[in-house]
Amino acid sequence: MRCSVSARSGVVLRTLLVLLGATVLIGATACTSSSGSAAAGRRGPATAAMPDTNPVPIGPEPTPVLPVTVHSFEGGDVTVTDASRIIAVDRYGTLTQTVYALGLGSKLVGRSTSAAFPAVKDVPNVAGGSGSMSVEAIAAQRPSVFLTDSTSATPVMRDQLKALGITVVYFDPQRTMDAVVPQIEAVANALGVPDAGKKLGQRTHDEITAAIATVPQQDPKLRMAFLYLRSTAITMIAGPGSGADSLVAAIGGTDAGTASGVKEPFVPITSEALIAAAPDVILVMSDGLASVGGVDGLAKIPGIAQTPAGRNKRVVDMSDAVLLSFGPNTGRVISALAKAVYGDKIA
Repeated sequence: MRCSVSARSGVVLRTLLVLLGATVLIGATACTSSSGSAAAGRRGPATAAMPDTNPVPIGPEPTPVLPVTVHSFEGGDVTVTDASRIIAVDRYGTLTQTVYALGLGSKLVGRSTSAAFPAVKDVPNVAGGSGSMSVEAIAAQRPSVFLTDSTSATPVMRDQLKALGITVVYFDPQRTMDAVVPQIEAVANALGVPDAGKKLGQRTHDEITAAIATVPQQDPKLRMAFLYLRSTAITMIAGPGSGADSLVAAIGGTDAGTASGVKEPFVPITSEALIAAAPDVILVMSDGLASVGGVDGLAKIPGIAQTPAGRNKRVVDMSDAVLLSFGPNTGRVISALAKAVYGDKIA
């Protein structure tokens, strides 16, 4: 009988060992699966850091060759005779960045609040962060040429600027990767420094190409939603034509707003829209995130907590001065965002 019991005990022991081994295997598989998911990038909040947001001048200050006649985006031709006093205004500070990177920073006499990089902190503001302009403030700076885009100046403002005799060149407000270099060259041509424009355009193109090449390939791609925040009173999700869609594509993602059916560049956030967008990552401007109380405050916006990004607190913020600027800093913006999203998975 003792031998029989011992034999049975051996069977039971072997069975337990098999089951234990299976349990360990399942646990190891689960851990591997979790790690595989995490391989898509880091979890939790992150800041896409650019320690220096100043655009890098392409060379010494060039000497403009003027006069020059260029085609203005609003439809007419404009002759620029003097580039000694430049005002550059648009919603994201792109034109100011471009003027500075062309080497003409010393000629800037006016900018918008959104052009917030340190090198131009002493240049007077003539427009708010949203691009809203003060014609009086512009005129007070006695600009020899005023650079803006076709959405920053209302029809009334255009008439006022024309009546004051201010030379105005309008630029394409479209924000895509393909439009970055053509706009740089267009600004350079308007200021009579086409060679500097070609050099800056080529450098920017090379930086963008190199930055995109470091982005890891994901299958499926991460769904990323850009949210525009200005306190809880203004919360919008980006869609096609916002610029955010092009930036998301550059860092290897799928624009969650566009994929969920958003038809406009920006639409008010609803909990239904957020849940439908189901972003894995939420992109925001740093000041906008602060205005809602940081990541914890963002989680209180209806619908955020029900998204994968909300559950994982996977929120990436970046300086308002550069995130959607689409100018000469674009390559560095892509690199910083990719590092914040993917962590050490960057090539």
